[in-house]
Amino acid sequence: MITVDFSRLAIVPGDCILDLGCGSGRHTAAVHEQHKVHAIGADLNFTDLLAARDRLQFHDQLGAHAGGMWSLTTADATALPFPDACFDLVICSEMLEHVPDDHAAVTEMIRVLKPGKHVVASVPRYLPERICWLLSDDYKNANQGHVRIYRKSELIRRFRDSGLFFLGHHYAHSIHTPYWWLKCLVGPTRSDSPAVNRYHQVLTWDILQKPKITRFIDRLLNPVLGKSLVLYFKKPEQPTLS
Repeated sequence: MITVDFSRLAIVPGDCILDLGCGSGRHTAAVHEQHKVHAIGADLNFTDLLAARDRLQFHDQLGAHAGGMWSLTTADATALPFPDACFDLVICSEMLEHVPDDHAAVTEMIRVLKPGKHVVASVPRYLPERICWLLSDDYKNANQGHVRIYRKSELIRRFRDSGLFFLGHHYAHSIHTPYWWLKCLVGPTRSDSPAVNRYHQVLTWDILQKPKITRFIDRLLNPVLGKSLVLYFKKPEQPTLS
């Protein structure tokens, strides 16, 4: 599922874009499909990178790309293997809640970002995530583990204190929230629940087909039930020399 609204970003041909904590490459593939850029997916999990490679190669075979290029690399978010100010956009989707030293990860994102460019960070929204934790003790240890729950004001302050301007936010994926509550009720690692499996089939259908009815319901409920909080920031321009 794509969390970032790329229409809010001034992406131009030739931009170099980092998808940090890319997982199976959804956002790497999405930006490569929509824009003629160099999209770089980085993740610490090598198995996820293999899945991202397969996804991107499949998109290329279908011709589902705008040109440009993509690449993948293993990387620790707290010590990125990139020089200063080399990216035009940094995407960090559903990654910070997994990182014990999130301050170091934020510092690294800003270090590799060019002045005047954007960071987009998304995390699980506070209330839906808190309910998941209350429903299941195992939830926070599943899916590579969640080490914290963010409040919106806390995460905005974290990036602002690191020198970025806050531009705005939105919520996403409201129709996924009840799925995770149901999954937590039956056990987050179970795969034999008919109700959970049926709901998953509906979500997969929604992602692949993008029907108007579910897009409408999702937008309608996002302010209340959105599973993800998505924040947009900008790095200040370099000061001019007088």
